Amino acid sequence: MMKQIKIADTTLCRENNAFGFKEKIEIARQLEKLNIDIIELPEITNSRTDILLVRTISAFVKNAYLSVGAGMGAQSIAQAAEALANAQKGTIRIELPVSPVCMEYMCHKKPAKMLEWIAACVKEAKATGHAVEFCASDATRAETDFLYTAIKTATESGADKITICDTAGSLLPDDFAAFVKEIAEHTGVPIGIKCSDKAGLAAAQAILAVRAGADCVKCAVGGDTVSLDTFGSIIKDYGTDYNICAAIKNTELHRTINQIHWITDNAKNDKSTVTVSEADTGVTLNKDDDRETVLSAVARLGYDLSDEDKGKVYDEFLRVAVKKNVGAKELDAIVASAALQVPATYKLISYIINNGNIITASAHIVLEKDGAQIEGIELGDGPIDASFIAIDKIIGHHYELDDFQIQAVTEGKEAMASALVKLRAGSKLYSGKGISTDVIGASIRAYLNAINKIVYEEAQA
Repeated sequence: MMKQIKIADTTLCRENNAFGFKEKIEIARQLEKLNIDIIELPEITNSRTDILLVRTISAFVKNAYLSVGAGMGAQSIAQAAEALANAQKGTIRIELPVSPVCMEYMCHKKPAKMLEWIAACVKEAKATGHAVEFCASDATRAETDFLYTAIKTATESGADKITICDTAGSLLPDDFAAFVKEIAEHTGVPIGIKCSDKAGLAAAQAILAVRAGADCVKCAVGGDTVSLDTFGSIIKDYGTDYNICAAIKNTELHRTINQIHWITDNAKNDKSTVTVSEADTGVTLNKDDDRETVLSAVARLGYDLSDEDKGKVYDEFLRVAVKKNVGAKELDAIVASAALQVPATYKLISYIINNGNIITASAHIVLEKDGAQIEGIELGDGPIDASFIAIDKIIGHHYELDDFQIQAVTEGKEAMASALVKLRAGSKLYSGKGISTDVIGASIRAYLNAINKIVYEEAQA
């Protein structure tokens, strides 16, 4: 019987990444399609946007585990659990250092206190009902007795899985494999590994560690760790000979990774059209900026407004700018709420979304036009995609989606979500805004709002 290796992707945890909200969603979507076992997300740092991101990804990731980092602060565990509330399969990742220098520098704790902290964090995470992974950071530089005690403490406290991290890249592949083998033989839970690629040896470390007893390998598209492309190719080319396999779709591996590279490269080079950030457009406005400056910024965002709408946008800008500086996202929202406010040709009556880990997402949308109800039922690549396709079917036209953003506007489990959709009709850009406690509902309303503006203006032409 072949040994199946789990692959955990850490692409979205890369330090200093420039990914926007939709770029992160699209990367997660591609990883889910590829049959990655675990999609890792970083520790929650912004309780509004980060939690909303995880919840949005949870809407279409059904087969992979979603893993959220925690452990460096007591509040981080609660936030990770809140973010994973709607996940089909969720894991809280307790990432703590176990080497003397990192314990002292990062956590300001002596060994005895660190063991207490590991036990407390794992127990608290386990009490949330999610699976728990304990990641022993810088494990290869830890004192042997302490490392084994830390692992035992974590497993006895409820950890379902242990990950050994060669954070410093301090061991050659054969030495790392022997290191992992000894731990695997003395541990009753699955062992994962995370390797540094600073010497270009991460893939070699990983495959030798797998042969020595590791059950899971952390990979990424780019970054300083095992290359997903390389490790997937190793499994494909040598798996049969060495009796190992993975769930990853080999036939789609290179194509999907090239897509993710395209997303990450465009994000890094500030060329992405998926989201518009202040850095992309140079938009930073305040209450002292005059009408010409504001409207110039609106034009840089891609909008072509009438004289009447220009006046409305500037008036709304002045109202907002008294309270805060205005960047690209705020200016988008101002245009969406103030410009081209039109009677609704299409009104949303109802929507029913079906989604799950064994079915393709579907949307049943009912709209009203001229007093008559029209419905559309469509499948899609996730619930939001299915909803947009269903609306396109109803109106009989598809407009180019130029941008799509979601952000929280209130806090807590019942947080309001604000969606912004930008559609392009010909050479002109139209934006729509929607607000709801339901991410999908907010997205549908924003999409419909933009479509109503297009339909109205086309009817006047």
